[in-house]
Amino acid sequence: MSFLIKIFCAIAVSIAIGCGVVSSSSKTVDLTNLSPLPTPDKAAAAKGVQTAIFAGGCFWGVEAVFEHVKGVVDVKSGYSGGTKASADYEMVSSGRTDHAEAVKITYDPSKVTYQQLLMVFFSVAHNPTELNRQGPDIGTQYRSAIFYTDEEQKKLSDAFIDAINKSKAFSSPVVTQVVPLKDFFDAEKYHQDYLFKNPNDPYIVINDKPKVEDLKKRFADLYVEKS
Repeated sequence: MSFLIKIFCAIAVSIAIGCGVVSSSSKTVDLTNLSPLPTPDKAAAAKGVQTAIFAGGCFWGVEAVFEHVKGVVDVKSGYSGGTKASADYEMVSSGRTDHAEAVKITYDPSKVTYQQLLMVFFSVAHNPTELNRQGPDIGTQYRSAIFYTDEEQKKLSDAFIDAINKSKAFSSPVVTQVVPLKDFFDAEKYHQDYLFKNPNDPYIVINDKPKVEDLKKRFADLYVEKS
């Protein structure tokens, strides 16, 4: 939906549900017992920083969550799945491009592993069982997707999703797409660090701040303050 419509809808929802607000992931699901997660080690530092690309609804909230994860060096909101020509917010919001609103996470594997990022993505950042939507946002541009950069990321992502489905942690199957990364295009400047710059935006207060608080509560060992 367009920027103005999104804000209008957020205000309408806040009036309707008052203080009974939850993030778009809504259901608290514990995935920490699915399988042991590897601990980062100094050897991983030799690889240098790595990149993960996740899509899980409006990029404002997904970006904000990962900006608070230990070992994450940088997070950019953007578009993935479509062409450079259609990597424009209004065009993507029409739902008539192949893009998803996504985030590019640059991280230090000696401090946080890809599997830990997957844990945060599926537990806190979004609801992986919602098809082509997240909370109030509807359309293929809000789909759940992992754009993997190499075969190792594909293998780890497929295995994690399989473990979630087998565990029956969610009442519905995971609908997250696992597809190869073709390209990532940065979103417009005003979208970057949106929660940090607009903490009182009604949409942010309703949909995204609870995600950051959830991260802090459930993954205290991974949580860091953003300066």
